[in-house]
Amino acid sequence: MEENKSSASAAYLKKPSPAILSLYLCKMRGGKCPAPQPVQLKNLLFTGVGSFLAIGLIALLNTNHSLPLLVPSLGASAVLLFAACHVPMAQPRNVIGGHTVSAIAGVITYQLFGNDWWTVALGVSLAILSMNLTHTLHPPGGATAFMAVFTRQDFSYIFSPVALGAALLVLIAALFNNCSSQRKYPDYWF
Repeated sequence: MEENKSSASAAYLKKPSPAILSLYLCKMRGGKCPAPQPVQLKNLLFTGVGSFLAIGLIALLNTNHSLPLLVPSLGASAVLLFAACHVPMAQPRNVIGGHTVSAIAGVITYQLFGNDWWTVALGVSLAILSMNLTHTLHPPGGATAFMAVFTRQDFSYIFSPVALGAALLVLIAALFNNCSSQRKYPDYWF
């Protein structure tokens, strides 16, 4: 089996340039997409109400009680927590840990190198690497790191709004999602 793979790789590399380009572009064609599953109105409403309550409570605490909790990437986390709460990237370890390590990566990047086009890219890249190394991959974490560099954050950003906001969002998701007989959240904490 290994021999077939290496000979296929060797044949791939020996093909003329137009053929290599053609093979490369064919990889991007993709396969057949599964048919979208019908979504029940009750589930849609539950998702909408849950995300509204969670982001609404965080915004209320931020606005009326001067508790800094708002970071745009929490909106993306709400999508995972209320519309896809069963996926690994929506589990508490990933949400809280992913945001936190991404904030650390972004803040350290800004503090060491400042705010430039390449430092934004570096902060996001370091966040991705950090999330992978800590097994806390959470896509909105990339936006958390981006914002840390872009908006010139200091180390307080890591705790509030990021870690505190993410923890509050997870807590609300756990309380709300389990009100439905169709949902169970989380699948695991750590």
